[in-house]
Amino acid sequence: MGDAHAQHSASTATATTTLGEVRGRTRDGIHRFLGIPYARAPFGELRFAAPEPPAAWSEPLAAAEFGPTAPQSPYRGDLGELIKVPTIEGTEILTVNVWAPARATQAPVVLWLHGGALERGAAAQPGYDGSTFARDGIVFISANYRLGAEGFSVLDGSPLNLGLRDAQLALDWAHREAAAFGGDPARITVMGESAGGALVAALLSQPAARAKVAGAIIQSGPLEAVAPEKARRASDAIAKRLGVPATRAGFAAVDPAELLRARAEIAAGGSPLGGTPGYALAVDPESLPASPDAALTGVEIPILIGTNTDEYRLWLTPEAVAGIGSAKAWLARLAMRVPGAAARAVRAAFPAASPGERLGQIVTDRLLRAPATRLAQARTAPTFVYEFAWESPVRDLRAAHALDIAFAFDLLEDDDARRLNGDGAPAALGAEMHAAWVAFIRDGNPGWPAFRDGRSTRVFNTESVTIPQRRAAVVDALS
Repeated sequence: MGDAHAQHSASTATATTTLGEVRGRTRDGIHRFLGIPYARAPFGELRFAAPEPPAAWSEPLAAAEFGPTAPQSPYRGDLGELIKVPTIEGTEILTVNVWAPARATQAPVVLWLHGGALERGAAAQPGYDGSTFARDGIVFISANYRLGAEGFSVLDGSPLNLGLRDAQLALDWAHREAAAFGGDPARITVMGESAGGALVAALLSQPAARAKVAGAIIQSGPLEAVAPEKARRASDAIAKRLGVPATRAGFAAVDPAELLRARAEIAAGGSPLGGTPGYALAVDPESLPASPDAALTGVEIPILIGTNTDEYRLWLTPEAVAGIGSAKAWLARLAMRVPGAAARAVRAAFPAASPGERLGQIVTDRLLRAPATRLAQARTAPTFVYEFAWESPVRDLRAAHALDIAFAFDLLEDDDARRLNGDGAPAALGAEMHAAWVAFIRDGNPGWPAFRDGRSTRVFNTESVTIPQRRAAVVDALS
């Protein structure tokens, strides 16, 4: 839509929200509104404070360009070659974007929250374009939220989980304003991948937010929130590095770029298997009263949840995997307190794998697949489980973390997708996965049996199948 032809053929679209009129663009039967503020800029007196709704505007708001991206450092090394996040300068970072069918009336709605380990990513990434969902009758909304030190620090004098509170306010906006874009506020699905999936799970754990949600899609999302004392380790490390107190006043006196620099210097000394504490969601009576892995068991809405077979291969390069011998893998399993039964089950499931590959599979299952399985087993509400198994030819990624996004969006020709999936990724699989996501958003059922019916799992591959969960012995041993 950004080329000359798109601009020439697009026309103005308008919508009237409760705060004022917005003007976007229409092309090929899809309205597109970008960069609409759902909260005030979280800087100055609002830095490290809970988000506040913006003031109304009297003149039409131009909504043809993405809003500024949250402060962040780019991905480093090989990961930086695979994942690119645009940088858009400015302070009005708390914005939403809407793609809507031009003639939508009471259409289902989805709110997308991007991933990036709670410290990177943006709704403006080309791979998150909502046109394909709007094409299929869905009002698609994406949101930015505060990242890293600005969004997930644990500081004396500052509310916890600021980035999650941003997401809660974005959900409030979607619920309040969906009708202005032809959406049905009673049919909102929250959807996210990786850290975005963790935020989706956290939203369902908050009663006020959960009341606005009809369904949820969690793609490779961690489900655990930790005690504030544990969540503050990343903040304490930055405070120590800069010689400032881990308080709201102490961090507010430091420029955001300096906080990013300190965090990057700390992270440079770590490794994907340990060393550098990451940002985490904290259990908090106000914003997150219970860890999602426990809270979601009793949530009475349908959930679509799944993981990728080789998640770890995005985090560990082939060289790093090859460098893990038997002794190093054993020490890592010991440090992670991996049961011997789990190690034996992985060895049986992957008899030809190297010690590093087996360790990577344990990390994948310990962090993502086992918690998702426990949740699906414990829930009585419909829970649909998938495994993304298609293997990318790029850098021996196989079915690594984040590869599923382009298929769920049916955007395999996008540059973001090509960097991870290469050229010639199977279009039929993209169409199949996207159709399942659309069906779930529309009807609460993606088209295969719920997990409690014999651990039914949809395995997405060149030839997709619905079968009992693969490698069940591994996740059972980790439970």
